[in-house]
Amino acid sequence: MKTDIDPYALKPWLAHYDNGVPETVNYEKRTLPEFLDQSAKERPNAMALSFMGYELTYKNLSAMVDAFAATLLAMGIKKGDRVAILLPNVIPCVVSYYGVLKIGAVAVMNNPLYSDRELRHQFNDANAILLITLDLLADRMVALRGETSIRKIIYTSIGDYLPFPKNLLFPLVAKKQKLAAKVTKAEGLLPWKPLIKQAPQLAKQPKIAFDDTAMLQYTGGTTGLSKGAELTHANLSMQIQQLNAWLPEIDSPDEIMLGALPFFHVMGLTVAMNFPIFRGWGNILVPKPQPEQLLEAITRFRPTLAPLVPTMYIGLLNHPKIESCDLTAIKVCISGSAPLPQEIITQFEEKTGSTIIEAFGMTESSPATHVNPFGKGKRKIGSIGVPLPDTECRIANLNDRNLTMPANEPGELVVRGPQVMRGYWNMAEETQATLENGWLYTGDIAMMDDDGYFFIVDRIKDMIISGGYNVYPRDIDEVLFQHPEVVEACAVGIPHEIRGEQIKAFVVLKQDAQATKKEIIDFCKTRLAVYKLPTQVEFRDSLPKTNVGKVLRKDLRQEELERLSTPNK
Repeated sequence: MKTDIDPYALKPWLAHYDNGVPETVNYEKRTLPEFLDQSAKERPNAMALSFMGYELTYKNLSAMVDAFAATLLAMGIKKGDRVAILLPNVIPCVVSYYGVLKIGAVAVMNNPLYSDRELRHQFNDANAILLITLDLLADRMVALRGETSIRKIIYTSIGDYLPFPKNLLFPLVAKKQKLAAKVTKAEGLLPWKPLIKQAPQLAKQPKIAFDDTAMLQYTGGTTGLSKGAELTHANLSMQIQQLNAWLPEIDSPDEIMLGALPFFHVMGLTVAMNFPIFRGWGNILVPKPQPEQLLEAITRFRPTLAPLVPTMYIGLLNHPKIESCDLTAIKVCISGSAPLPQEIITQFEEKTGSTIIEAFGMTESSPATHVNPFGKGKRKIGSIGVPLPDTECRIANLNDRNLTMPANEPGELVVRGPQVMRGYWNMAEETQATLENGWLYTGDIAMMDDDGYFFIVDRIKDMIISGGYNVYPRDIDEVLFQHPEVVEACAVGIPHEIRGEQIKAFVVLKQDAQATKKEIIDFCKTRLAVYKLPTQVEFRDSLPKTNVGKVLRKDLRQEELERLSTPNK
């Protein structure tokens, strides 16, 4: 029955909040560096960061941040200047980020796996004048510097902070294992440790307003040039306070975070770096989050909280050592970035005894907007959960964004809240297309059920139109993951003369497993409507992914389009 009542204005999700989770948060107007200072004051001798067994207390972390902030000021870095950080999850990554924010400069996080072309765009778009990177990348960045606005480069090494005897052995094995590199001397190229050691006292700092820009977080750029989401101190601070309000049951001061998600990615930055510092928890840094390294970190350091992405869960479960490893210290896992198949959730929870709560976010929203309840609130497998406190949501009509869809009908997910970015850096038209009256148009097709839980159906640009039917590739992915021999899968739409598009499935089989293309299609026949069935199957050893493990569906589709355009290639 049609009704004029707006189902989103009623906020049905509030009925499913855990006990103690508020509808709105009483925010402290304090920046992330101020929260670090608070943790250092309250827990000075508690472990803040652990890197391969080398531990840094909150007192020492705060002192190192102050030293780096003083170094930046002495180098002439001013409030509002952009400083690029090109580092994996190592201690100087955390220190440099908080040091930059502390003096009111703007942090620009960059992916160390990016090509020169991608980095050149981001450095120049941000007009960054200083870069902090690894010795492994230093010579390459010096060569690139002439094509950018960067004046000086500070480089650190994985060996800068290691426990005894690793610190003695590191120089002997580092170059053979490609963990370090000899850096050619160049003007304006400075080593990290002497700068920290010789840093002056931190003098009077620039006054920072809560609404000042704190960082530029670049989008993945898989559909073109990446865009710099302008996130303010308020965005970052209020997001952390939203997450804190969401987890009242996790009240121990002695939790340990698994810092495996890359800090240069917005999910890792917020959940795996900023949140534990806000709470004064310990953090185990994992610079290379591959299954082997993850298992070692979990079994040796026994973290209690583990934010991961689907490929990490899948990699752990399929590692040959998984059966002999004790992962039971983990209490809470957060999964984001991409859908987590139900089979994987079940297997991982059985192995660890933990609870996996799926969440959703975007670069443009710092990132979290939706999370499943952790405590007694209903957790719906396959759902991204319900909106965080102070987060408004609605589902907009795909053809007219001013129209709102009823519950249980798909449309574009639109969100508004204190975590939503100011806009895209120097991209007024893109900002105008994405933000309207504070509402962020996500580009994701979603729907809300009667309980107020949201479900991502697919990306608008990923939707396949086959024979006039809308086909969401996620539906096909989920079925493929159910096949007992499949470890990874991804469906894409490719051109078809009659139907417009047909469906091709890219499949990675488990080690030593065997399956034919016909077997895969027959498996899907009993689980999918005819118009959703893959007509082609290609087996691969791996699928292209972002650095945080998100399968690049667009890259697979582009490969197919290029192959079809050059059939003799």
